Amino acid sequence: MTDTPYALRCVEMTASTQDEARLAYSGRPLLVVAARQTAGRGRRGRTWETAPRALAASLAFAPAWPESAWPRLTLAAGVAACSALGAGVQLEWPNDLVRGGAKVGGLLTEAADGVVIAGLGANLYWPRPTVEGAGALYEQDPGPEAARDLAAVWAAGLLERVAAGPGGWGLEEYAGVCATLGREVTWEPSGRGRAVQVQEDGGLVVETPAGRGVLYAGEVHTVRPVA
Repeated sequence: MTDTPYALRCVEMTASTQDEARLAYSGRPLLVVAARQTAGRGRRGRTWETAPRALAASLAFAPAWPESAWPRLTLAAGVAACSALGAGVQLEWPNDLVRGGAKVGGLLTEAADGVVIAGLGANLYWPRPTVEGAGALYEQDPGPEAARDLAAVWAAGLLERVAAGPGGWGLEEYAGVCATLGREVTWEPSGRGRAVQVQEDGGLVVETPAGRGVLYAGEVHTVRPVA
C-alpha cells in the first residue's frame, strides 16, 4: 500500500467523526471514517441526517497557517470534496454540496488548541430521502468500501491544498464549482443581492441596491438562492 500523508481510522459506528478525530489526534494528520454516525452535526450545531449509505469522515491536522486564515480551510475542504465526489457536484457558498439542485452533502470545520478538524458528510445512496431537498450521489448502493475510498481521495486533496498555503487553497477551483455565483440570493436577517465573486479570504461578494458588500460565513445564518 502506498504511504499516505495521514493516519487512517475506520469505525463501523461513532457518535461523531469530528469528536473522534479531535480526541484521537496525536500530532500526525488523522482521518476518521465511519459507516454511520449517531450524533453527526452540521453548521451552527444543526443535526446531520444520515442516509442509508453515507460518507462520514473527519480529518484532524495542525495547519502551518496563521489562525486568521483558517476560515479558508472550509472552502478548501469543499474544493477537495467536489474533486473527490465527481462530476456534477457543486458548492453552495460556503459549505453545502449540491448536485442537480439537491443537497448531497456538506462540510464542517472546527478548531481547538491549534488543531483543525475538517468534516465531510455526503449521501451516497438514499432511495427515499426523508429530508426535503436532499439527494444522493448514486442511484445504486455503491457498497461499504465507497465511503472509505472517497474519503481517502478527499483527505489527500485537502492536505495538498493546505500545504500550498493560505494563498493556494484553490480560489479559482472554488469559483469554478460554486453554484451560488451569478445568482440572486437572500441572507438573514433581511439581505438580498446578487452573488458575484468569492474573495481570497473566503468572503462572498454581493451586489445590492446600496452597492457591493461582503458576507462571511460566521456573520450570516443562511444564504439562499432566490426561487
